[in-house]
Amino acid sequence: MVHGIKEVAPGRYRETFGRYFEDFNEGDVYEHRPGRTISETDNTWFTLLTMNTHPLHFDAEYGKATEFGRNLVCSPLTVSLLVGMSVSDVSQKAIANLGWTDIKLTHPVFAGDTLYSESEVVSKRESKSRPGAGLVTVNTIGKNQDGVVVCTFQRTILVAKRGHSVEDQIDY
Repeated sequence: MVHGIKEVAPGRYRETFGRYFEDFNEGDVYEHRPGRTISETDNTWFTLLTMNTHPLHFDAEYGKATEFGRNLVCSPLTVSLLVGMSVSDVSQKAIANLGWTDIKLTHPVFAGDTLYSESEVVSKRESKSRPGAGLVTVNTIGKNQDGVVVCTFQRTILVAKRGHSVEDQIDY
């Protein structure tokens, strides 16, 4: 079940999210919604949490003196938000993220920008070492509110098969 309701007892229901390995098809594209508007506070907090000391992310006077004329959003925040947007479509039933490759930051992102993303399934195969799982690879594209591509990357996830997820094993 991609998104739905699971009856956990007579007359009692629990919302469920995510796709099992069997639900992925090569060529499918998932538009991740809602979008996310990045605030200056988001950028400053992320920069501080990650100990990124480049002043282009938090010193307004420094930002004004650059070719951008203002502060840039810290690029790992951009990637993190795009990954987060994709969770309910791509990795809600993941056992593990196996890697991100080919990360490209193609356009600057600023506080006040709203990001949207989509992921295309480019491959899937059954796991050779885990019979209850499979590997799914997606290409994700992030765009700003003007439709300009700001980031792209490829991600591979180990995803549970139906009947093998934690959600299927426990009653919480």
